[in-house]
Amino acid sequence: MSTQDKPAVTQAEAEDAVRVLLRWAGEDPTREGLLDTPKRVAKAYGDWFSGYATEPREYLARTFKEVAGYDEMIVLRDIEFESHCEHHMAPIVGKAHIGYLPDGKVVGISKLARVVEAYARRFQVQEKMTAQIAQCIQHVLAPRGVGVVIEGAHECMTTRGIHKRGVSMITSKMLGTFREDARTRAEFLAFIDVGPGR
Repeated sequence: MSTQDKPAVTQAEAEDAVRVLLRWAGEDPTREGLLDTPKRVAKAYGDWFSGYATEPREYLARTFKEVAGYDEMIVLRDIEFESHCEHHMAPIVGKAHIGYLPDGKVVGISKLARVVEAYARRFQVQEKMTAQIAQCIQHVLAPRGVGVVIEGAHECMTTRGIHKRGVSMITSKMLGTFREDARTRAEFLAFIDVGPGR
């Protein structure tokens, strides 16, 4: 069943769920400081998970062919994102880096950032989000290759459980020439310069 097919949850039901969680945590949702919290949380969720209401492929629909024969790598790096892990609903904050080798058409660079945003604003696993972004670009633009690298700090690890700060996770998805040609992959990784001391 798709997200659109599922029965809608009302604003009142969402706010009631927040009140239940507040009581479960040991709070009194009727005290003054928490009276508007359920409404605020529901509104925040509407923002944080707005990606479910968008189709990322639509951002890439408008392309440009008049690029004077440009066929070298295009890289957009340091695309900041905020997401939430689907296991603990804790924030994931990081940066995405995207590269592709055009095959006759390019897309406006802001559209690449919008694709990242659309997938980030859903419950995510970083590995899945990395693959989704790469596959979306490959499917719509049909370039000779795509590379996506994501660096993320996971608060499910820093604020609970093992409580380790300063740790980041790096994932990558390489398609086409980025996967098949070590030189193309190395050029992309050099452009984005991921790692300590950057």
